[in-house]
Amino acid sequence: MNYKEINRKSWNQRVDVHMESEFYDMKGFLSGKSSLNIIELELLGDLRGKEILHLQCHFGQDTISLAREGASVTGIDLSDKAIQRAQELASQCDVDASFIQCDLYDLPKHLDRQFDIVFASYGTIGWLPDLKKWAGIVSRYLKPKGQFIFVEFHPFVWMFDEDFKRIQYNYFNTGSIVEIEKGTYADKKARINPQSVVWNHSLSEILNSLINCGLAINSLDEYDYSPYNCFNHTIESSPKKFRIKHLENKIPMVFAIEAIKP
Repeated sequence: MNYKEINRKSWNQRVDVHMESEFYDMKGFLSGKSSLNIIELELLGDLRGKEILHLQCHFGQDTISLAREGASVTGIDLSDKAIQRAQELASQCDVDASFIQCDLYDLPKHLDRQFDIVFASYGTIGWLPDLKKWAGIVSRYLKPKGQFIFVEFHPFVWMFDEDFKRIQYNYFNTGSIVEIEKGTYADKKARINPQSVVWNHSLSEILNSLINCGLAINSLDEYDYSPYNCFNHTIESSPKKFRIKHLENKIPMVFAIEAIKP
């Protein structure tokens, strides 16, 4: 099974649907609205003059938002269609952002420099089978004393079925999960049926992968909400704080890590 090709096609199917969706609010974005959330903004701090590598950037909204904060940003993504749209969007927004289309594990074939910050967020590592290789990429591209800022959906969330009624998947990485979706998280009524190959990763796997690649964990925080309305049966408890209605604030939905390369 060629999971990379399956997932590349999956994301190629989603790109135009996502760009036209209310979820991604392109009208607001093009008028200057940032796509970044308070969780990552507080961890990132002042970005003026910083060089940032953005892993798994999709069609570049967050990459461009980072550039609007004063950073020079390089975004990478597996999807050729997403990178094409990202380049068009960066040109339209006139920001200091460049893009590379490649699989994350193949990045050393395309890029040979280091950055002040490596950044990744929301729905990224589930597409990767090997977190040791992922953490190695993060470490390779950080300058000494560079920061890794990582915000992701909590692995607890991925144990549930789509309706959050029962435990369907293993918390630990027991192998690939192959799925065919109806629509996509940004538009559940979209007439696409993307196939995906994904993996669940526990917090211990994530943290130990980073530690074993020489990174020092400065902070780990967990949040009882998602800043995105991308799950079923949600309520907005306050602006940009979405929870599963029947689970209230009882489960972790997002976590954030700041790590430093000594």
